[in-house]
Amino acid sequence: MFETQRIVAQFASESGENVGSPFELPLTVSVDKLQLLCNSVNNDSEPIPYLFFVNDCEVKTTLSEALQRNEKSVHCEKLLVITFVPTAVFSVKSVTRCTSTLSGHAEAIVSASFCADGKWLATGSGDTTVRFWDINTESPQYTCKGHRNWVLCISWAPNSKILASACKNGEIILWNPSDGTQTGKTLTGHKNFVTSLSWEPLHRNVECRRIASSSKDSTVKIWDVVLYRCLFSLNGHSQSVTCVKWGGMGLIYTSSQDRTVKVWRDSDGVLCRSLDGHAHWVNTLALSTDYVLRTAAFDPSQWRNSVNVNVNPQVAKEIAEKRYLQARGDQERLVSGSDDFTLFLWFPEKEKKCVTRMTGHQQLVNDVKFSPDARLIASASFDKSIKLWDGKSGKFITSLRGHVNRVYQISWSADSRLLVSGSADSTLKVWDISSKKLYMDLPGHCDQVYAVDWSPDGERVVSGGKDKTMKIWKR
Repeated sequence: MFETQRIVAQFASESGENVGSPFELPLTVSVDKLQLLCNSVNNDSEPIPYLFFVNDCEVKTTLSEALQRNEKSVHCEKLLVITFVPTAVFSVKSVTRCTSTLSGHAEAIVSASFCADGKWLATGSGDTTVRFWDINTESPQYTCKGHRNWVLCISWAPNSKILASACKNGEIILWNPSDGTQTGKTLTGHKNFVTSLSWEPLHRNVECRRIASSSKDSTVKIWDVVLYRCLFSLNGHSQSVTCVKWGGMGLIYTSSQDRTVKVWRDSDGVLCRSLDGHAHWVNTLALSTDYVLRTAAFDPSQWRNSVNVNVNPQVAKEIAEKRYLQARGDQERLVSGSDDFTLFLWFPEKEKKCVTRMTGHQQLVNDVKFSPDARLIASASFDKSIKLWDGKSGKFITSLRGHVNRVYQISWSADSRLLVSGSADSTLKVWDISSKKLYMDLPGHCDQVYAVDWSPDGERVVSGGKDKTMKIWKR
């Protein structure tokens, strides 16, 4: 039936804006032909790769095949809207081998993170130290001592000039990665564990002066890292605050064991709204703009083209703001993961009601991440699985199974095509998102893997865990 049938189609951007005029084409048209047509309609000076969708169903081979999968009846007199979405202009190759196993920490490695521009790598451990590593020689660089208890979380400033670390004593220390020394005074004020750290976005404060910390003492504190003092506290949760995220529109989001997610104004700490619905502790949050907030003015596609990103602060702010607004779209999206085995998708800038409740996990949700292009959500659970969801509707896509124990943490590649996961089964696994299958099994750790991070430039993955060793993985 589809071989001779033709239809009037209209290209539309992801935001719903029609591009070009309606045109007639056969239903047997291939993705390659749609690619050429779309580049022509958009007047692209250089070919840009696109993905095409009809009613949220991706066109993988031909238009007719997508319509059959979508079970959509075709009427010649009706206009068929084909949504096009630009994909990453560079491709990240999967990591395949461990290039270094680095010891030095005397206790489990709890957190590991690359900075935004890819120059530095840091780890935090139960041995009370923070370590910086030379990623070029893959060797230890600085051991930072100052904490008196387990280092639970670390966070890089968006300009990559400061690393913040927090411990079980409730203290926060700022470190200079260039020489491993402490910057200024220790930030004290929390009465219990610090559970999460989040910096103010670069495009809102190019000096990166403010950082938010959440704590088991039920509060969130906003700190000035130049004056080394607490500016104000967010007091509204009745139990431990598990996660804090600083959004790009002047809002701070917090999750808690009191089963709520709260939205605060970052200028004065006023509570804007409380997002209710979870039936148990809320463990983790993710923003659709997390990746561009993390990388700020450092664009991976520019690195690949050897463009110098060491610009002056004002230019950096403009680049960061442009990248953020493009990634944000209509509004920021927030997803929360809970001990009640569910995830909730929210539009928290304006609405209190959740967009959708995402069910399917059989145990608690420990980590959740939006893909860098914000099209997908990945969630990791103690039920040994990773699940993929649509980033806009929250619709379930598939389960990624292969781990034989709880999955602790996940991290996306910069091009959104690959996902790496760390598990209590002592392995890392790399997943191919296009095929929804396991791409690479990475054994090597001797015990549970607590922390994984894929560098923003896509070059390497770091992992650490209970065996006290850090591994660097490359292609």
